[in-house]
Amino acid sequence: MEKPLGQPAEGAEDLSPASGWRAWRSYPGLRWVLAVVVAAAVATVFGVAALWPTDEGIEAATASADEIGLVTDRYGATVEEIRDGPCSYSTAESPYDCRQVTVVLDEGPARGSLVALPELDLAFTATTPSVRVGQKVIIGYEPSTDFYFYADADRRTPLAWLTALFAVFVIALGRRRGVLALVGMAGTLAVLLAFMAPSILDGNDPLLVSVVAASGIAFVSLYLVHGFNPITTVALAGTLSSLGLTLGLSWAFFEWAAFTGLASEEGLVLPLIAGGLDVSSLILGGAVIGALGALDDITVTQAALVAELRYRNPGLSVYELVSSGVRVGREHIASTVNTLLLAYAGAAIPLLMLFVVSDQSLVMVANSELVAVVIVRTLCGSIGLVAAVPITTVLAALVSSGHRPADRDAGSGSNRSEPPRG
Repeated sequence: MEKPLGQPAEGAEDLSPASGWRAWRSYPGLRWVLAVVVAAAVATVFGVAALWPTDEGIEAATASADEIGLVTDRYGATVEEIRDGPCSYSTAESPYDCRQVTVVLDEGPARGSLVALPELDLAFTATTPSVRVGQKVIIGYEPSTDFYFYADADRRTPLAWLTALFAVFVIALGRRRGVLALVGMAGTLAVLLAFMAPSILDGNDPLLVSVVAASGIAFVSLYLVHGFNPITTVALAGTLSSLGLTLGLSWAFFEWAAFTGLASEEGLVLPLIAGGLDVSSLILGGAVIGALGALDDITVTQAALVAELRYRNPGLSVYELVSSGVRVGREHIASTVNTLLLAYAGAAIPLLMLFVVSDQSLVMVANSELVAVVIVRTLCGSIGLVAAVPITTVLAALVSSGHRPADRDAGSGSNRSEPPRG
């Protein structure tokens, strides 16, 4: 009797998270993929151990930054009084108006004290901070000169509320998966802040550290959020393969384009506080980390799609699985390729506006290192994203192929019940 549409065929094994590792013996290809993933995990653990940071790099960089005046204390304060009037250097022949702001320190050793900040020339309205009485601000303090100055608006409260709102939405809609996703985000930040940045400051190669960090993030985020199961393992293998392709392309074109990494203010300052830092290698490592963000979405989707196709119709060949998987994946590619472009271009809009008014041709604007880096990151990352679809689809199809116990039992008349679905 013909099976109803959408029902699994009898004897079908399941690669879904619900089946766990029961498919281990049924799918020989899965053992090969798992072996590769285990080897990558061992290499990642070894890399983390070898590159684990000490406090020496951070301490040396902080001392260097302090020497050139980049390190100051920061305290919260409340605006108490705003008074506009003649500047202290104003004369009858050259009148100037200034703004005098007085604040009450809410933090620090002098908490509760009134502090008059340096006067601000109102002629420079574009750089004069817009403050009001009662507003929370951040005040900088230089201990060696006992000097207070306006640093920034205090945005900690709205940021905290936004973070809480984000967590509520993620947990409300994702429930357990949402909680795991938030934990995964925290793990990613921990890897970047506790391992990657300090290790680079210790003098380790930025690209090597970034690759190890990206691999660690991939393992933690994928297995934590999606569980330790065959689909996640195949997706992880596809992620690491695509990430390797992105790394190779980015390295080749970064070398070919002769990026120095010194085109931005940060690129000029970092070598001053971290001697010997290879800034070009650092921005290449950043390209690898940036590409990782969208890869897991594609690879998990493709691996799950192929597993579901195989489960519903065990008679599909590897070619048919790959063809169907790639056909669906094309729709994903169309939207995902634009993701990196929008992310990088959105961050660089002020820069792009400056180049627009520079009266230069589009080719010359693109040739500028600041813009060219964005272009290379976007295109190399997009190639990696596009390649992730066929790479993961082929891996998933090969893993689910071969002679399975279910196939050998299919002609014996045995009736297997459908495994639980997740």
